[in-house]
Formats: sequence, structure tokens, C-alpha cells
Amino acid sequence: MGYYDNNETRMKQTKSGRNWFLPSAFGAIVGASIMLFAAPYVSNIDQPSTNQDAVTASGNVETSNVAYNVSSDITSAVQKAQDAVVSITSYQSGGFSLEDPSGQSGQAASSGSGVIYKNEGGKAFVVTNNHVVEGASSVEVTLSNEKKAEANVLGTDALMDLAVLEIDAKDVEAVAELGSSSNLQTGEPAIAVGNPLGFLEGSVTQGIISNPSRTIPVDLDQNGQPDYEADVIQTDASINPGNSGGALINIKGQLIGINSSKIAEETVEGIGFAIPIEDAQPIIDQLEMTGEVKRPVMGVTPASLAEVPTQYWTGTLNLPEDVESGVVLMGIAPNSPASEAGLKEGDVVVKLDDTEVKDSAALRKYLYSNKEVGDKMEVTFYRDGKLQTVTMTLANQNGL
Repeated sequence: MGYYDNNETRMKQTKSGRNWFLPSAFGAIVGASIMLFAAPYVSNIDQPSTNQDAVTASGNVETSNVAYNVSSDITSAVQKAQDAVVSITSYQSGGFSLEDPSGQSGQAASSGSGVIYKNEGGKAFVVTNNHVVEGASSVEVTLSNEKKAEANVLGTDALMDLAVLEIDAKDVEAVAELGSSSNLQTGEPAIAVGNPLGFLEGSVTQGIISNPSRTIPVDLDQNGQPDYEADVIQTDASINPGNSGGALINIKGQLIGINSSKIAEETVEGIGFAIPIEDAQPIIDQLEMTGEVKRPVMGVTPASLAEVPTQYWTGTLNLPEDVESGVVLMGIAPNSPASEAGLKEGDVVVKLDDTEVKDSAALRKYLYSNKEVGDKMEVTFYRDGKLQTVTMTLANQNGL
């Protein structure tokens, strides 16, 4: 699992030791003699100091204390943001114990990280990932000063994997400064701050922006088919279990993303993802204010055409042979926008407005990224082999 030993290297060195020991030792002695002779004449141009060594006319070396400046853009950025990053522990209701006869305190079910983004009216607000607090009966936040606070979960959103918590602000010392995620450049520095493994609080890893706008599939119901295509920031800064919900910051110490996931395979390193802060902000605002996210819906149950056996394409669905992608409507909710627009089960949607949709993930992506409740939208679809278009007014209700 990523750990490697040096047994093979040691064995090779031991077997061949008699062949190289004497020449190597002789070379080391000669090299050391040369360095001792040359050392006084080598200038220290790459090491900042308050006073360098100097050679006098008599050849004596005058020595002085050398002061190094260890501060950098990275340390300044971390110092600016670190205290706004918190540890989060989620508990599930446990059974009877002598310490807790009621069983209400529960057992730690998961741990993660969070970012304090607001301090107002005696309350501090923390953003984290939905999967960090999902299913928790209670949530506890540990601040950078090791003070603990019980958290109230204001709202969660599984689609964007975000959650907003509220805590008492009496011990809060810092709030993250929000940056911009829309102007990120490939190769610019990125720093992840969080709580890896649940106990390494305040850990910092450095990397770069590998891709500022990567699209990855999201499978919410774990059926092997993507339900949504999420826009994320890809970084090679280490994001390990427990870093979820923590901060991805830029070189100015500003919050540019909420760390969310990584590709966890033994053959893969340095591929982590964060939710861009400008994508997250509208969701955070809705969760804080209302506890839920309002998204426009069509009132349909979609399935990608690729999920349907090909023998049904030209048979049951009666699609033209050149149609190879789209979204099959497996169900229509009563009194929904789709129902009122005249859509039926078995219709195959191929376009929303002027945008082609090749699968259900692309349909959701267009709907959630470009439309709001009450907007009108044109839907182009095949029914009985004929291409048709209808217009619907999007609503806000459960489902899609």
C-alpha cells in the first residue's frame, strides 16, 4: 500500500562490497582533503545572511553568526489560513455504557476537516463535505487552538458533496479569506490544509494545480452509472482520508477549493480533487439560509441510452440507426414540467435548448449549471423514430 523497503538494495551492496570499498574510501579521503583546502574560498551566494565570513589580508578567517530567513510565500500563506481549518468528528448513536447510560453520545463514525468561512452574530459557520457528516447523530468541531464545540448541521447537499455547520464562535480565532477559483492556471502553487487520518490536525501538503477545470463522473446511487458530472480542481497536493472538507489555498493564503476526494489506487499517486470555491459558494449560501438546495427539475426518471441493450434501440425505442447516444425517459412524474409539456415514457432526449446531451449525467449537468427554477427550456427528443421539440417551464420539487 505505498510502502517500499530497501532489502534488495542492501543485498546488492553487501555482495559487491569487497569490490568497491577500498577505491571508494580512498576517493572519500582525497575529496575531503580538497574540500578542506578550498572551503575558505567558496562564496555563499545562495544563502541569505546578516554577515558573511570574511578572509583578512593575513589569511585568518573572521567568523560571525549567520542569520537565515526561513519565511517564504508558502509559510505566509499557511499561517494566514491554518487557524480557519478545523477537525470534524461525526458520531453515531451508541449503546449503553457506564460513561454514557443514555447511549446518546455515540461512537466516532468518521472524521474529516472543515473550513470556517464566516463569523457573525456570535456564530461561526463551517463548510465541509456531505460525506463527512452523512448519517451522523451528532457532530463535534475541534478548532486549531484545540477548543471543541458541538456543531449544528444546517444543511447538506449530496450532489455537490457539501455541508454547512454552525458552532458557537466564542473560541473562534480566524476566518478563511475567499479567493477566486475561476482564474486558476495549470502549474500554479496549491496547498492543502486538513486533518489526515483523523488525528494529524493542521497538516499541510504542497503541490500545484494539475488541472483547474477537470470533469469527473459522480455515482450517487452506486449503481455503476454516473449520475452527474462534477467540475473539480485537480491537484497533486496530497489529499488523504481525513483531509475531506479541508482547505485548498493559493499562494496568497486564500481559499480556492474544498478538498473532497482522490483516486485511491495503488498504482496512482498525486491525483486529488477539490470543489472550486466559486461553484461551492451558491450551494453554501443556500444551505446556510434554508438548509437545502433548490434546483430546477423536469420531473423525469432518466437513463443513459448506453444502459439500454442495443437490440431495443431500433426495436422498442424505434430510433434511427445513426442515433447512438441520448437519455431515455424511464418514467414521467404526474403534474410535472415534463408531463405538462407532453413528454412520455420511452422518449429519447438528445438535446436541451441548443446543447446535445449524450447521457443522463450530461442532462443533469446542463440543467443544474444553466437553468433556474421557473426558466423555460426546449427539449428535443425522438418518439417513434421522429424528432420532436417541446418547451417546458422548470419547477422545484423532489426528483429530476
